[in-house]
Amino acid sequence: MMVSFTKIGLRVLSSVSVVLLVGFLSSQSTLLADPIPKGWQASNMKAIGYSGLDGRGGAFKMAIRQVAGRWYLYMGHEWHRGWTIADVTDPANPKVVKFIPGPENTFTIQMDLHDNIMVTAVQRIIPGWGNDPAKPAEEGVILWDISDPVNPQQLSHWKTGGTGTHRNAYPGGNYVYLSAGMPGYQGQILVILDISDPKNPKEAGRWWMPGQKAGETGTAAGFHGPGVISDDGNPASLGYAPAVVILDIRDKTNPKLVGRLTMSPPFIMAGVQAVHSVLPIPGKPLLFSASEASAESCDADPLNHAAMIDIKDPAKPRLMSVFPLPVPPKGLPYTDFCDKGGRFGPHNTNQHWHSPDVQKQGDLVYLTYFNAGLRVYDIASPRVPKEVAWFIPPTPTKRVGPMPATTLVTQTEDVLVDRRGNIFITDKQWGLWVVRQTAPAPAKVARTRAQ
Repeated sequence: MMVSFTKIGLRVLSSVSVVLLVGFLSSQSTLLADPIPKGWQASNMKAIGYSGLDGRGGAFKMAIRQVAGRWYLYMGHEWHRGWTIADVTDPANPKVVKFIPGPENTFTIQMDLHDNIMVTAVQRIIPGWGNDPAKPAEEGVILWDISDPVNPQQLSHWKTGGTGTHRNAYPGGNYVYLSAGMPGYQGQILVILDISDPKNPKEAGRWWMPGQKAGETGTAAGFHGPGVISDDGNPASLGYAPAVVILDIRDKTNPKLVGRLTMSPPFIMAGVQAVHSVLPIPGKPLLFSASEASAESCDADPLNHAAMIDIKDPAKPRLMSVFPLPVPPKGLPYTDFCDKGGRFGPHNTNQHWHSPDVQKQGDLVYLTYFNAGLRVYDIASPRVPKEVAWFIPPTPTKRVGPMPATTLVTQTEDVLVDRRGNIFITDKQWGLWVVRQTAPAPAKVARTRAQ
């Protein structure tokens, strides 16, 4: 009986130990989470997680994938040269698992991925954005094998011979669609890169706006990127300043113009940012288009735009509606975001929905708005788009990069929404924010306790 009791006692103690150990590890995991900075404001949204990214504030573009039950978020950086990989399996506790150093004195801010291939852009930095013009810089596009999601292996580095590439698109398959600064052209043009052999990429074709090539006449600013490719491979929709452009790309060696709608003027004309993002709305003859705010003063530029475009006839796109401007919450010392400081205007959208792990485009448009944070719009009635939610990070407590150059305010940059409903946003001075939409409630504003 004593032996039996002892065995039972050991089993009980063992079970208790396991429970205690699991509880301890769970509590430690919670303790290890970076605290969510206080002072954020939101309507129909709430912050659920935050990472300071090991001190590398100013993350920029993002891409995500799920592998073997774990979720990995890949980020470029504005003020650091390289790429961060974070484990966001638990969105309330994002953890940096690796930082991959990139070429010095070079923009490493953009990436896209599909399956086991990741494409990262490298580009000469714009003067004033933390570079040294006297030092060498890299350019082009780097292809990576990410079959091991936390240990990417470089496959190749394709160079433009010019300024490099900006926001590229890789929807999978054999082609990458580059926003490339090529010799002999003003601004960036579309270059289609054949990566059927990812260790030896080669140009397949290119397209440019008349006036970009040396010796041509015409007015053109260039291609910001990314190009969005239809699920069946054609057409391509591009923000190609000064216009929204639709291309027939069935022949990759010879893309052809289908239709265009000039947006600038009357809206902002600020280089490639004049038409920054274009999103086709699946199943509907609609495009969303937005510019990128440029100056840190609303008085310096014409109005930015965020708009719906009717493409029932792709050869004749037409402006359908313009999104309402964000309005600051009550109780602030300004009634107009133009008076807050920093840039005010649209920037990035939830762009990578070609990925199986990114929320598919539906009736909600997620749009970062610099000092106005993240704005969410319902386009179920495309002639009357309406704002249904927003999230604004708090004012930064310290400066980690040179922009904004004047008032130190939040400047929300990129947004990515995964298929679980987690919304990831980056900011020029903050780390990584993870937020979620809450049940819609009229005019309800959620605030953290300490502000």
